[in-house]
Amino acid sequence: MSEPFIRLVGVQKVYRVRGAEFPAVSEATFDIEQGELVSLVGPSGCGKTTLLKIIAGLHSYDAGELRIGTQTQPFDPSRDIGMVFQQPLLLKWRRIVDNVLLPAEILGLPLAESRERARDLLRLVGLSGSEEKYPYELSGGMQQRAAIARALVHDPKLILMDEPFGALDALTREKMNLELLRIWQESGKTILFITHGITEAVFLGTRVIVLTAGPARMADNFRVNLPHPRTLDMKTHEAFGEYTRRIYNLLGMN
Repeated sequence: MSEPFIRLVGVQKVYRVRGAEFPAVSEATFDIEQGELVSLVGPSGCGKTTLLKIIAGLHSYDAGELRIGTQTQPFDPSRDIGMVFQQPLLLKWRRIVDNVLLPAEILGLPLAESRERARDLLRLVGLSGSEEKYPYELSGGMQQRAAIARALVHDPKLILMDEPFGALDALTREKMNLELLRIWQESGKTILFITHGITEAVFLGTRVIVLTAGPARMADNFRVNLPHPRTLDMKTHEAFGEYTRRIYNLLGMN
């Protein structure tokens, strides 16, 4: 059996404030295989973002083991991670193509090649023709597409997404779910998708990891056996309902 791309074993994180300890993540243990799109779902404040920042190398952890990469796929956090946040965080004075280029500039990658890749990625995310526009000229959903292109421009091995569609209206969010699945299948990237939306977690994920209220404790880790390409009408299928009920029960919402 091949080794997983990401492995967490018993990862714990405790915040210490004025002598008091506040557990944020407790005993997180799971693997992520190369090319998976894994949903991490749980209530607000359960430690999802803390866990994502640990994986990104932005937070330390107090116990356990975290390993990213394999012997055949070594991993450099400064180079091999792309991040998408709830807000697009586009620089308002830069054109869209220049916003997408930003990680390549920071990493010192060849700009001519990177600019061509940025334009290719804007086509991939459905923004062909918007390259020279400014962020204010794009809708919220279009800005988030640009943010996804920006996360891909330096060709990272891992994409971390922290509730990227949480600020969008319901219809735009469903469209972006479909777009993300298309982009994931075309790019072949490994994606960890953080959400507190139960149906969104099931619809997107090849697997779903469920965290309970903080400190984040793993309650389940299961594979979603729904076919690809996924369509919105799958949400009405009995199998989809069984997955969502499973999460509702774990979170005490039934």
